[in-house]
Amino acid sequence: MRGSRHVAMQNMNARGGPDAPEWRMCVVAFAWQLHPRWQLVLAGNRDEFHARPTAGLAAWPDSGVIAGRDLQSGGTWVGLDRRGRVAVVTNVRDGIGQQHQGPSRGALPRAFLDGSMDAGGTTGNMLTAASAYAPFNLMLADATGCWHLGNHPLQREALATGVHGISNGRLDAPWPKTRHLASALQAWVDAGDDDLRPLWAALGDERIAMDADLPDTGVGIDLERRLSPAFIRGDAYGTRASTIIAVDHDGRGFIHERRFGPGGTSEGETILDNHGS
Repeated sequence: MRGSRHVAMQNMNARGGPDAPEWRMCVVAFAWQLHPRWQLVLAGNRDEFHARPTAGLAAWPDSGVIAGRDLQSGGTWVGLDRRGRVAVVTNVRDGIGQQHQGPSRGALPRAFLDGSMDAGGTTGNMLTAASAYAPFNLMLADATGCWHLGNHPLQREALATGVHGISNGRLDAPWPKTRHLASALQAWVDAGDDDLRPLWAALGDERIAMDADLPDTGVGIDLERRLSPAFIRGDAYGTRASTIIAVDHDGRGFIHERRFGPGGTSEGETILDNHGS
């Protein structure tokens, strides 16, 4: 493994990195049916190579989707639609990433947000084809429920009321950055107000976890350390977008995205609601 880990570190430093999509890392926490105003609140970061072409948050033409767009594959990592439905996908890190020849995981959120089926039905339909995708975690939420679908291992479940977190392991795995973000979201819910500054601060957390708390995903301790903060600052690879979504019990809500370039420099932000005001 030492040789593979050395290659992994070189790839992280290379401009654009490897072609394999397995290197995308993210962290997301979401509160389901806890806040006095918002049925769902989500806060998350998308980490990616800066060379990967991406369009910022926008309402997609001829569609009800409101999301950023991966211009390489055409999908998205997180989004909202006009009906108040929300979707987010992360990858699962399991050793050194390999090139995947199957469909893009970014097609999964898009399929839900562009479709008419509810969250439970959509995850049920996706279950049989889930193995065709590189390892992923998918969360879908609408007025009928909040559902998780993963394929590494294969699992599907309706989520209970509460705060949940996903990084690049299983749902609610206690990785340091997942725990920190989920704790910040729980504290924000408990405060009962709409001041987003504590959530932005949690998404901007650059603390490197203690070695004893790090997961062992097969990439080596150096890379585990570099990937452990919620916000990753790098010239070739790092946090590309921080996103907060909130949807009330009537399906009205907003999505707020802050974008970052090499070195973590700000590249602007966008706030859009889903009800045309």
